[in-house]
Amino acid sequence: MINREDMLELTRRMTLSRTSFTRIAGCYVDCNGEFDGSFNVNFLKLSSVERSRNLSIAKTIPFSETNVELKKYSFSKTGGQAAAMHQLLTAIKECGLKNDALLDTFYDLMIEQYRSDREYAVLFFHDRYDIPVKAADKERLWESEEVFEYLICAVCPLVGEYEPGTPECGFLFPAFTDRSAEPDHIAVYDPLRRHPELLQILGI
Repeated sequence: MINREDMLELTRRMTLSRTSFTRIAGCYVDCNGEFDGSFNVNFLKLSSVERSRNLSIAKTIPFSETNVELKKYSFSKTGGQAAAMHQLLTAIKECGLKNDALLDTFYDLMIEQYRSDREYAVLFFHDRYDIPVKAADKERLWESEEVFEYLICAVCPLVGEYEPGTPECGFLFPAFTDRSAEPDHIAVYDPLRRHPELLQILGI
């Protein structure tokens, strides 16, 4: 189960003044399901308007209703597609979105299997959260307990020319449980259950 407080701890930092997002990358897909370009930039080099807009998109995933709209799944350890996807997402996370070849591999899988009758974008956000230690009384201390490095992926219909709207689905990888990374798990967002193929793409 996903702890709501864990998700709120992440989303409280998704503001212009507190964000520690390092990069944002993504691709665009046209109404015929064809690749229509990609980008990969330092998040802090975006304008304040662009940062605010993208923070709102990223925040949608962890801020959603836990264990209803956002559910946790485990990756199979028996090999196959799940193991390959886990390896791919781990590599994308560890390079901090700086390897376009890895991202292209993921985009290709999405474009091949994702079902949509309109233009959409696949967005990736990378972050490193320096988790503060909490004392017994739950007051925060300055010392760092762990660095939680993670990805948020949001799949968004386009509402304008290369302008992503509210995410239809996405995920947080790895899952964040008891204020710590859970490397073999992923939190998947599909609020209207319109994209079961996302689970198939992820191999879970």
